[in-house]
Amino acid sequence: MAGLSFERIRRIRRPLVAATLAAALLVAGDARSAPRGPDVIADVTEKVMDAVVNISTSQNVQAHGNAVPSLPPGAPFEDFFEEFFKNRRGQQGENSPRERAPRRVNSLGSGFVIDPSGIIVTNNHVIADADEVTVIFNDGTRLKAEILGRDKEVDLAVVKVTSDKPLKAVSFGDSDKLRIGEWVVAIGNPFQLGGTVTAGIVSARNRDINSGRYDNYIQTDAAINRGNSGGPLFNLDGEVVGINTAIISPSGGSIGIGFAVPSKTAMPIIDQLRQFGETRRGWLGVRIQQVSDEIAESIGIKPARGALVSGVDDKGPAKPAGIETGDVIVRFDGKDIKDMRDLPRIVAETPVGKDVPVVVLRKGKEETKTVKLGRLEDGEKQAALSPKRGDGPDDKSVVQSTLGLNLANLSNDLRKRYKIKDTVKGVVITSVDSKSSAAEKRLVAGDVIVEISQEPVATTADVQKRIDQLKKDGRKSALLLVSGADGDVRFVALSLQ
Repeated sequence: MAGLSFERIRRIRRPLVAATLAAALLVAGDARSAPRGPDVIADVTEKVMDAVVNISTSQNVQAHGNAVPSLPPGAPFEDFFEEFFKNRRGQQGENSPRERAPRRVNSLGSGFVIDPSGIIVTNNHVIADADEVTVIFNDGTRLKAEILGRDKEVDLAVVKVTSDKPLKAVSFGDSDKLRIGEWVVAIGNPFQLGGTVTAGIVSARNRDINSGRYDNYIQTDAAINRGNSGGPLFNLDGEVVGINTAIISPSGGSIGIGFAVPSKTAMPIIDQLRQFGETRRGWLGVRIQQVSDEIAESIGIKPARGALVSGVDDKGPAKPAGIETGDVIVRFDGKDIKDMRDLPRIVAETPVGKDVPVVVLRKGKEETKTVKLGRLEDGEKQAALSPKRGDGPDDKSVVQSTLGLNLANLSNDLRKRYKIKDTVKGVVITSVDSKSSAAEKRLVAGDVIVEISQEPVATTADVQKRIDQLKKDGRKSALLLVSGADGDVRFVALSLQ
């Protein structure tokens, strides 16, 4: 995440260790310094507390002669435990039978009941690789859980317990209605302390923490620590508006920057996991990139918006619907696409098989295409079977120089030299001026210019003609569709000034 090089985003499951007193004191210190919040927090807590659970997992791990228990970076007493087990290993010998035997590793997280019949939501990373999952309720009841489904992409999981009585359950609220500065309440199991309540505000919405393609986290300053993973984030109506998932921290403890999966994102995934035991996301079959200010200017879009189609899958749903490379998708199924990141999330939430209207901008005009949505999981399996080829060495045969690029007509010799696929057509780049805008945009020898401002180019003369015309028209930049040797394409805007 930009500006956060001091520490990576931490997933907040807490492996069991004997020493948690220091961590508990840290949490208590944080609580004393935190703002008190409105009185209704106590009412919300009383209303929902019994629906929040601790998730205990265990798994067998094969120990080795040099094994030291794996603790998360920054865990309290990490150095102490590492030294302790090193000394213990030295006393027993490298090949001690006791060290070679499998050992049981336990971990704790949080979760919450969403159905009185025993349906519970948590994070995928809380129960990942677990041999056994136990749910611990507020009254101390312990029940074995069955995993119904897991989703690695958004880090969610659904488990089920069997109880002889209906369980206290909570309902989801609408995370889209959250306002920046609104009070929220987090309840979970930090540092093994059991049902712990913290309060704070919504610090930001739609945060991208670079954890996946569907990032749109709620950021909160409510204290969230290791062990809070999978716990609920409540609004002051007692509704779940988020699932606490990650923190930024140099030490593993809360510094007031926590992230929760919004309920609006989580609900359709949870429904699919309950119904099918897996996700069934929509698939459009396009590669996209951000519409930068430069790209927007070069194709005449004001203001910059939408998702630029940089490639269309030959076997995907978009191709038969008439969506083309160079189109800018500005609306999908009636929802505006304000930013590139909006499209994958909205497509994924749309039912597979639905006929969806897609509004695109093509050469400055709006067109509506109807796409019968496919299933993402099928598309990913198909893509995994498609081999890719790499780039070749540089070539010095220069025919034309422009925009910091040396260009040549694509001959059989150059195709072999750069290992360019037969399906790629255009003008090949043979070298790039290291001080040019083209170098900054990461164009390299072996890339092929396919189009300029959405017009195909076949020769270096075509390239120069298009550049000259754009300058004559007063354009500040040229939009290039560039293909790699393997056929993957992307758009690059180069300055004409």
